[in-house]
Amino acid sequence: MLKTLDPVLSADLLWILAAMGHGDDLALVDANHPAEAIARATTSGQLVRLPGLTMERVARAILSVLPIDEFEPHPARRMQVVDEPKTIPAVQVAVQREFDAALGTHTPLAGMERFAFYDQARQAFAVVQVGDPRPYGCFLLRKGIIAGEPG
Repeated sequence: MLKTLDPVLSADLLWILAAMGHGDDLALVDANHPAEAIARATTSGQLVRLPGLTMERVARAILSVLPIDEFEPHPARRMQVVDEPKTIPAVQVAVQREFDAALGTHTPLAGMERFAFYDQARQAFAVVQVGDPRPYGCFLLRKGIIAGEPG
């Protein structure tokens, strides 16, 4: 356990978040997602499982340390409901709230067709699978930068 870090952030998850570079995506997916197969195709080949947690709880923890790419028009994307691209399920509403709170402004999650999402998830740095069983709880978060002077 470390001071001031959200306890949801396991050692494996912290390694992934720190190892990601600017422009890398993190696939944050629900319990229904084919995470094992997708993770094998990612840059790191890593899958972190976080059972027993809700998607919004994990999103809050990740967003507490992950800078989001401010140069990207759609730094966070969500899987669209099949045949209902305008439908926003409750799990996506909850994650949108966490995303907006972390950024301090409303930045809509861009929708992606299911198979386009899978293709993009395979190109992510890693996959984090949450034990949340609500369908369409699948997101891509693009890492940004922390600007500043060296200490």
